[in-house]
Formats: sequence, structure tokens, C-alpha cells
Amino acid sequence: MDQIANHLPGAPKPPLKVLLAGPRGFCAGVDRAIKIVELAIERYGAPVYVRHEIVHNRFVVEGLQAKGAVFVEELDEIPDDGQPVIFSAHGVPKSVPAAADARQMLYLDATCPLVSKVHREAERHHTNGSHILLIGHAGHPEVVGTMGQLPPGAVTLVEDAEQAATVEPPPGPLAYATQTTLSVDDTAEVLDVLRARFPGLSAPVKEDICYATTNRQAAVKAIAERCELIVVVGAANSSNSVRLREVAEKAGCPRAVLVPRGRDFDPAEADGLSTIGITAGASAPEVLVEEVIARLRERFDVTTEDVTVAEERIVFNLPRPLRAPRPAPTPAE
Repeated sequence: MDQIANHLPGAPKPPLKVLLAGPRGFCAGVDRAIKIVELAIERYGAPVYVRHEIVHNRFVVEGLQAKGAVFVEELDEIPDDGQPVIFSAHGVPKSVPAAADARQMLYLDATCPLVSKVHREAERHHTNGSHILLIGHAGHPEVVGTMGQLPPGAVTLVEDAEQAATVEPPPGPLAYATQTTLSVDDTAEVLDVLRARFPGLSAPVKEDICYATTNRQAAVKAIAERCELIVVVGAANSSNSVRLREVAEKAGCPRAVLVPRGRDFDPAEADGLSTIGITAGASAPEVLVEEVIARLRERFDVTTEDVTVAEERIVFNLPRPLRAPRPAPTPAE
């Protein structure tokens, strides 16, 4: 009854502490991919085609559509109008740029450099005669792209520890690679099983799970036990966002929810609570976190505390065509 009374017009709002996990939101790969689309529209004019969602966030996609980006699932949806096509941050199978070359299409590759690193390492292991065990989620664009770097049959997908216990790869040397956006702890569990079964399993030169995924999960772990609820801002089809929700609950938070943006969050979810946490997946812009905080302020007297576990200063180069100076206009004769 007191909680309801506090929400009457003019009544004082109940206090609510909000812990803001840091780092959160955009990573360097996502920031680069979005800039590639924006600069391509600026340089080549609209429309610029993008194969697959550039990143898994509808707010970002709709913002780019408003600027002139046209999103397609496959290249055959794109007319031969000379306009460029951009490959998403998740990476694509080798067959996609080959098909673009066959049509003499101008294409720009927005694949995250850390995903490209996984591609190159998988190729290196394959060249050295190893069969690849890829830890990841079936059907995710990044997994499709990584498997598509090698011939059919060269990669076996392992989704969890249960599959790791039963997978039967072909005889011979084995190496592993992982999707970059997995749960750090779940992946360690899968690897423990695989290494016990295949002691000669070769590892990547450097860990495949990317710095941004690792940092965001560490930040959630840092606040989980202090929170009664954690709100993860991100899309349901965003692997790293879904993992953040799972990590929050495994790390000791009683409940975690995934919301695309502030308008999708009911602040009544926090009724009766004293401390909640907020984080955001690597493809969710900070403005969507601010939306959630604004919704909470409608109902509560909110105080915020930043809990930052790492500073991120990584910046990736743009593709060469977008780094080159724009050609000067030809003088009229």
C-alpha cells in the first residue's frame, strides 16, 4: 500500500540506487561498422546497401535507414545500379565477396577486425592440417561467416559442454576457435571437456572471445551481488547481450531482464527494490541506456553509481576506400 501511495501525484518517489556497469555499450568493432555505413552514404550517396543488419540493434539499423542505407539479406536483392554494398560486422563466408566480385560490385567489408582474426587463425590451422572445432551458436551470422572461410567438412560446430562430451571429429590433428561473443565461463567449461578428451587440441595464438565481450561480462559480475535486478539493454538476437543477462544471474543477481530500449521497459519492475544495475550489449548505444534511466526517474528518486572495471581505448582503422581523400571535382571545361 505504501508503495502505491508513493506513486500518487505529489507523493515523494521511493529511492532507487542504479549501478551502471562499465564498460557497456558500443565496442570498437560496432563503432567502426556504423561509421563505415555513414561515410559510405556521405561518399557515394544513397542508397548504400548493407548485407544483413550491420549490427544487431534495431535502433541503429533504423537510424541508418533514415540516412539512406538499404538492408538486404542476400546480394541477389541488390540491383546493378553501381552503388556499394557493405558486409556486416559479423563477417561473411568467402562465397559472398566472390559473388560480389563476379557481379563487379563495389563492396566494403565492415567485419570486425577481431572476427577477421578468428577467420585467419582458422585458415592457418586448416592449412597446417588440423580439423577445426568451432565453439559457437548454430545459425549466428558470425558462426556462418567463420565456417564459410573453409571448405565444407573442415569445421565441426560445438555449441555447449554436452556436445563437447559427445562430438566425434575426424581422426588427426585438432584445433579450436570460438565465436567472439560467447560467455567466458561457459566457453571455459566447453574447453575443459574438449581438452580432457583431446589433449593435443591446438589453441588460438590469442583468445578468440573479444576484449569487449570479456570486459562487459566482468563489469556485470562486479555489480551482480549488489543488485536485486539487472537490466541489460540490447536486442534479443544480439549474442553478447543475451550472454550478459545469463552472466548476471549466474554471478548472483536474483533476476536479469533484456530490453531493446527504454520504451520497452516497465519501471514497475523495480518496485520494492533498493538497488538495480544497468548494462548494455556491444551493439547498443548509450542513448538507450539513458532512456531506461529516464523511465526509472518517472517512478523513483534515482541516484546512479558508475562501476567501471576497465578502460577501453581501442580504435580500428576504416577500410582503405573510406580513408582515401575524396577525389576533387573535375573543373568544368
